[in-house]
Amino acid sequence: MLHIRSVFALLCSTTLFFSCIEDKQLKSQLPPAIVKQHVNTYAKGFKIFNHEFNTILKIKNPWPNAERSYQFLLLTKEQAASTELKKGEFDGIIITPVEKIVVTSTTHIPALELLGVEQTLVGFPGSDYISSEKTRHRIEKGLVRELGKNEGINTEVLLELQPDVVVGFGVDGTSKSLNTIKTSGIPVIYNGDWVETSPLAKAEWIKFFGVLYGKEKRADSIFRHIETDYINAKKLALHIENRPTVLSGAMHKDIWYLPSGTSPEAQILKDANVNYLWSDTTASGSLALSFETVYEKAKQAEIWLSPSYYSSYDDLEKANQHYLKFDAFQNKMVYTFSNTTGASGGVLYYELGMARPDLVLKDIIKVCHPKLLENYQPFFFKPLE
Repeated sequence: MLHIRSVFALLCSTTLFFSCIEDKQLKSQLPPAIVKQHVNTYAKGFKIFNHEFNTILKIKNPWPNAERSYQFLLLTKEQAASTELKKGEFDGIIITPVEKIVVTSTTHIPALELLGVEQTLVGFPGSDYISSEKTRHRIEKGLVRELGKNEGINTEVLLELQPDVVVGFGVDGTSKSLNTIKTSGIPVIYNGDWVETSPLAKAEWIKFFGVLYGKEKRADSIFRHIETDYINAKKLALHIENRPTVLSGAMHKDIWYLPSGTSPEAQILKDANVNYLWSDTTASGSLALSFETVYEKAKQAEIWLSPSYYSSYDDLEKANQHYLKFDAFQNKMVYTFSNTTGASGGVLYYELGMARPDLVLKDIIKVCHPKLLENYQPFFFKPLE
């Protein structure tokens, strides 16, 4: 009887031993448990997952109708030294905090400066378009290398720089230059902030840069400040009864381009509580209309915003005599962001406007409701000269 009990105990312990081994093997095959998932308030194009020993950054929609998502593994140097990875498991592995970076759009520059990491920028394609004083100073000192054009980046110079990561943008992910860089072993990650459909969603992409630098808390704090500023301005304009009629855009050749009612630009006009004359349109992207169509609807519009790249009434008149027929032109109620430029002539709105929708909204409110924001001086939008 004792012998049978001993055998039974041995069988139980052996079964338990092997079940523990199987359990450990199973656990080693499973992805590490998520400690925290950062939930974005507005942005839909990226997600951040904090695991126990690493972070995963997922890019969901880097360009319109992207066929798949892209995942990047973010590791500190210490984590990278002790981690075994299978080839092809991720679209790229990025060592954080990033020490050297190449970005490819002027809209990426404000995030670096807001986070206080602009000194990590080592290369940029088309640096003449950068307006920021801080970054222009570094360019003039030779600390930021010129990389040619975005469509054809000078890969030889870039490979010489050996950045930790290249942040690109594209309409379909077929850039030969960026694919060459990726093949060389330098991680290339596409930034899809421009695909977002609301102003605050675009601004929230500062968190994308924050996780690359280990500055998630700072990025979140900066965004919350922008969000609060934006919401407070929107609330201020909410109860205004006089909603001026607004026209936007201008002609390019024979077509008048202006924001669709579903665009982020139209969202800002709505939040500024103005009567944008095309707010009820639902087309994606910009509207492309004939002059006659625009004139019929907006001849009496009280305010004309963003008349393309034109910086003066003389320029508008020379471009097309028909512009003089609009009431906003005759009453000198045309406002532009084209005259707010950096040292090299780059339009600051194109660089900073996406990152600071709170400033854009306050500008529009000040222009359209002059009695609000008494002590505020518009940052981007100024009267046409």
